Amino acid sequence: MSVSNLSALVGVMTKAADRASKSLLRDFGEVEHLQISRKGPADFVSEADRRAEEILYDNLSQSRPGFSFFGEESGERPALVADGSQRAGRWIVDPLDGTTNFLHGLPHWAISIAAEIDDQIVAGVVYDPVKDELFAAEKGKGAWLGSKKLRASRRDNMADCLFAVGLPFKGHGDVRANLRQAAVVTSQSSGLRRFGSAALDLAYTAAARYDGFWEAGLNAYDVAAGALLAAEAGCIVTDYAGSAEYIKNRQIIASAPLIYDRLRAELTGAVQ
Repeated sequence: MSVSNLSALVGVMTKAADRASKSLLRDFGEVEHLQISRKGPADFVSEADRRAEEILYDNLSQSRPGFSFFGEESGERPALVADGSQRAGRWIVDPLDGTTNFLHGLPHWAISIAAEIDDQIVAGVVYDPVKDELFAAEKGKGAWLGSKKLRASRRDNMADCLFAVGLPFKGHGDVRANLRQAAVVTSQSSGLRRFGSAALDLAYTAAARYDGFWEAGLNAYDVAAGALLAAEAGCIVTDYAGSAEYIKNRQIIASAPLIYDRLRAELTGAVQ
């Protein structure tokens, strides 16, 4: 894995992701043996998540002991030391985004790490270990895939655009509303993809592989790093109402700038 010429903070995040990825790749190699394992599938994946999160916690906390830690598996953890010489910081971490893909042996999942300082996301890393693709961004400095700078799509015709969506699974979200949105966008675009990893969907939108992405019901650790990637690549990132409170309101649209107004109008119109 490689990273562009960004700050030492991004370097810390990249090293932590690399170390956690080794554990996840080992566990991913065991997925095919789950049917003969004594553990159930859910238990197996939970252990994979937890192992990876502990590696990330150990590495990130050692490098920045004044930062607190918010992880999907362990929740909030305080900073190791109270360091008055540094601004308040927090790591926001999803050790395995795309858990269902991982469980089924689908090679589409990622590690997501964001750094928050003074309530602002200032850096983000999304790493896909299977494809060895490292997406990194720093506020005000752009977004990168390895050494390649990312730029949002410039398509302005809905019919030419490819979109991604996150759809709810059993017992979660408003399935009918989501399907209405998906139907509207599908009928007017080049296509719609549902790949099951919000972190990678946002990274792919930053890389102009997608022209836009939307999903509701996400948590901070799902979107913090990917949303910064998209914004730094030139995408417009909002909630469904067009505000910047997409983490608080748990709904996100990330879109290429020339198609954003049309995409948001279609999404909101489909559920009114």
